[in-house]
Amino acid sequence: MRVGILGSGDVAKALAAGFIKYGHQVTFGTRDIGKLKDFAAQHKAVQVASFADAAKFGDIVVLAVKGGVAADVLKAAGAGNLAGKPVIDVTNPIAEAPPVNGVLKFFTSLDQSLMEQLQAAFPGAHFVKAYNSVGNARMINPEYKGGKPTMFICGNDDKAKAVVRQINDQFGWETADMGKVEAARAIEPLCMLWCILGFTKNEWTHAFKLLHKE
Repeated sequence: MRVGILGSGDVAKALAAGFIKYGHQVTFGTRDIGKLKDFAAQHKAVQVASFADAAKFGDIVVLAVKGGVAADVLKAAGAGNLAGKPVIDVTNPIAEAPPVNGVLKFFTSLDQSLMEQLQAAFPGAHFVKAYNSVGNARMINPEYKGGKPTMFICGNDDKAKAVVRQINDQFGWETADMGKVEAARAIEPLCMLWCILGFTKNEWTHAFKLLHKE
């Protein structure tokens, strides 16, 4: 697939490396090309462009930016360039405030997630929440004694979620589809839970697993 990645931080780079590993074409969208200079030098096939050009390029789009700028980045990408495409939403609505006893502060409430806000603002795009509750170092083919970890996803479009499920399979995850966009109200706070061990015990290598009774 052709993948347009909006963002230039560690999460964007980690996911880009995964897509490249499995033969997908990647174009980054960024305002600061300098942040990707070293990555582009290591991966010659990678293109670096504007947000709009990256979104236009992609069969799918990955939104991997800070939650506070997500809406502005999507505006720069252009609603027309996102229309009809799966948009993997990796963002979390983390507020500009320090954690309290390891617990992050969000700028959203439990009655409306960031992804719901983005879906309402860009109704033509098919948002799928994923990769928001694990560290970038464990996003691609993580290995755990307990087996494959679980990637929780949600979104309104079943075809878009099927695409993300295929990506999860390639990246070494099992998928738990939690339903429509409202489920992001529960999935986004998994970031809070995941980060508590990091902030309090400096443990950043864990992942979640959903167990089913047979």
